[in-house]
Amino acid sequence: MPTSSAPRLFLLCFFALLSHSHFSAARPHHLRLSAEDVATVEAALPARHLAKAKTTFFEVNRPLHPPRGSSGPCSTLLLSQSFALTLNKPPVTTAYSPPSCLSGGGDVSLAVLEWRADCHGVQYDRIFGVWLGGAELLRGSTAEPRPGGVTWSVHKDVTKYASLLAAGNSTLAVYLGNLIDDTYNGVYYANLTLHLYFRRKAQLTSADSSPADLIVPVSRSLPLDDGLWFVVQNKTDVESTRVAVPANAYRAVLEVYVSSHYSDEFWYMNTPDQNGPFREVTVLLDGDVVGAVWPFPVIYAGGINPLIWRPITSIGSFNLPTYDIELTPFLGKLLDSKEHEVGFAVTNAQNSWYVNGNLHLWLDPKGSPTTGGLISYDAPKLSGSITAHSVDGIDGEYQATASRNISATGWVSSSRGNITTTFAQRLSFANSNVVSNKGSSQVINQTTDAHADVGGGASWRMHQVYNYGASNGGCYLRNVTSVGYDVLFDHNVASCTGTRRR
Repeated sequence: MPTSSAPRLFLLCFFALLSHSHFSAARPHHLRLSAEDVATVEAALPARHLAKAKTTFFEVNRPLHPPRGSSGPCSTLLLSQSFALTLNKPPVTTAYSPPSCLSGGGDVSLAVLEWRADCHGVQYDRIFGVWLGGAELLRGSTAEPRPGGVTWSVHKDVTKYASLLAAGNSTLAVYLGNLIDDTYNGVYYANLTLHLYFRRKAQLTSADSSPADLIVPVSRSLPLDDGLWFVVQNKTDVESTRVAVPANAYRAVLEVYVSSHYSDEFWYMNTPDQNGPFREVTVLLDGDVVGAVWPFPVIYAGGINPLIWRPITSIGSFNLPTYDIELTPFLGKLLDSKEHEVGFAVTNAQNSWYVNGNLHLWLDPKGSPTTGGLISYDAPKLSGSITAHSVDGIDGEYQATASRNISATGWVSSSRGNITTTFAQRLSFANSNVVSNKGSSQVINQTTDAHADVGGGASWRMHQVYNYGASNGGCYLRNVTSVGYDVLFDHNVASCTGTRRR
């Protein structure tokens, strides 16, 4: 579960799509088009785009292939469900039992969770989540449908949850809060399938690369009239739960799921009166900051201008990224057979953020109790500033900066030996926001993971290049371009030689 410290750049250029889009002084960006707005632009499209057939939307991502020599797949349909009037209703739940192919005792080489869904009619994009035994497996945005219908799928590598998938009977929960009324009548239909591949007995993996032996959910518990995520509503809100760590744990990693909504959906475009454009999710252990997540600015399928994301949706929208915080240096504190409070807060938050986590634990294979101690820990306060230059309170230039350093070193003694682990975060942030034309244009330049150049109009263009290289020799490149709903160019290379040439 590696983390990356590489610098990141995100560039977003946004211009109003329609002349009647409006902006207010309190919120210079109006980034959700109504059904009427979208219908107006759809009606102006070429005739070939007005067909009644469903349109397939997709997110550019690396395809998943099992390691060479694996057997499978063993596929199990976990859930088939429609989501109509489900907002503020309990999640759909079903009993989960490990697939029979897991009883053979073979090691899972690849586990893929497939979400496949479609929708007809008029509807907004909706956030959804999938939990097993309280641990989240997948979070995504739905596609925003066209009148002729839309279909999309997500294939997520869930191999790191292998111990959870094999852990016996539990509850699978899926929440997709949808609303049906006279205007928005689209019902989402979804199938959730688990595909398992197994390695040969001779294929061994090191302990360092093996999935965790135990996954402890850091989330809310059923029953609920919502997802199992915590809802952080403002900058002072702290949401938490208590967890206990087994006495034989030798490594601990907290995986964090996070998504922004409502007033903070477009947090990276916020001006000073909206708490500015900087957000971070802080992870608290018994009240102390032990890690920070600076979230990737995911744009959902209906965000800014839904036509931009048709058929190539934005990065991370169908399968939101997760973030890892190494808690191994703090195991000396956690190995006391007591419960400890794990909490989340969001710096500068407005309503609202959905946050929860999974605590991945690696256990001593001999069952022997482990011991540990914290050698050093340093978490200075966040530093940052916001400056504004505006004459009328709307148009102007806004600058925000922030920096954060967190480090911890600790030792753990187990049957594997005495191992010292250091976890360090060195984070910096810069955001410039230039608002012009009475709020109808914003140009954002911000540090993050991706680069996107977006423009509006009755015709739109999207170009994405995805390049993946791994230390184990796996490589993949995809270069895809669309204009309107037409995919003009789609080239992919699966060999490392091919990716290096480009």
